[in-house]
Amino acid sequence: MFRGATHLSLDAKGRLAVPTKHREALQLQCAGDVVLTAHPHRCLLLYPQPAWEPIQAKLMALSSFDKNSSALQRLLVGFAEDTTMDSAGRLLVSPVLRDFAGLDKELMLVGQGSHFELWSMAAWRAQLDQVMKDDNFVMPSELEGFSL
Repeated sequence: MFRGATHLSLDAKGRLAVPTKHREALQLQCAGDVVLTAHPHRCLLLYPQPAWEPIQAKLMALSSFDKNSSALQRLLVGFAEDTTMDSAGRLLVSPVLRDFAGLDKELMLVGQGSHFELWSMAAWRAQLDQVMKDDNFVMPSELEGFSL
């Protein structure tokens, strides 16, 4: 289970150091083999490789003739890249994915349970600002009656 938000930096080669608390879990779950891909919100998704496979299978089972389905296939599967943590616990983020998500030196790694989101610091702050100021926020119907 991946949770929590961590401020990270990309090095000059485009690598990020996975926090120790997540590094060990990724080693156990997938021997450090992960998939990085694009998300429609202009962040990146980071999945342990075994967790990504059923998602890709579902996406590829959709009709390529459907405009929305093919757009998702192009984005999520088309940008998907396999990568492996190195012995120092670093992951290389390709220039293509860095460009897509607008990643520069400062970024946020945000746990989402089964995977992570990777945000540029500017985009992360904009996301938080939007959530905090949105007076029209509507709770999803699946969570009606839910309380914290």
